[in-house]
Amino acid sequence: MDLELRGRRALVTGASRGIGRAVAELLAAEGCDLVLTARNAGALDGLAETLRQRHQVAAEALPADLGTDAEARRVADVAGGIDILVNNAGAIPPGNLLRVDDATWRAAWDLKVFGFISLCRAVYPGMKARGGGVIVNIIGQAGESFPPDYIAGATGNAALMALTRALGRSGPADGIRVVGINPGATATERNETMARHRAQAELGDAERWRELFRNLPFGRPAQPEEIANAVAFLASPRSGYTSGTILTINGGG
Repeated sequence: MDLELRGRRALVTGASRGIGRAVAELLAAEGCDLVLTARNAGALDGLAETLRQRHQVAAEALPADLGTDAEARRVADVAGGIDILVNNAGAIPPGNLLRVDDATWRAAWDLKVFGFISLCRAVYPGMKARGGGVIVNIIGQAGESFPPDYIAGATGNAALMALTRALGRSGPADGIRVVGINPGATATERNETMARHRAQAELGDAERWRELFRNLPFGRPAQPEEIANAVAFLASPRSGYTSGTILTINGGG
């Protein structure tokens, strides 16, 4: 299916690895020009070069730490006119109410929660002026399942779900669609690292980390490419009547 994305310009945050990288690769394959941002400049440069060579699209690496409003606005200014924003940057650490200290909680929210908000605010006026656009927020299942041992993440994700639904209701008046995706367990480097720590603590052997996924639906986590497929469809004109919707991808678990 042609998703009718060729020639669109997309800004993808957290693009250097995991879901963000998979999204960038798929959008490039669909013919999108890309602005890629993350903190790892070397990884971004390598990805941008790969996408240019493989798919003959424009791909610009824009290293940034989106933990401040000023940096989010700088990224939006440098990126220029974009048709698609994929908010993906940010990883909130696990822990219950008393384990996550105030500084950790605030720093994590500065990057993910306020990072998403700041970029939405920064790109929205330009999208409106050009007659429309799409914002895809990659949030996380904890925003609807509320695990107490991931309280900072659950609370932050719930806030981003509310942002997505609220903005998704008002955006169509300006030609802007806003949608969200809540991935469940996904086979990323970060989740493997967390699984290794958990396997060491619970099973006494970090190398047994794959055993922790046996009880997941289909006996495995999602692949980043499976999340990317949903991002591309929701961002495309093929999904042109979808706004304020959040898609959960967790295998039915």
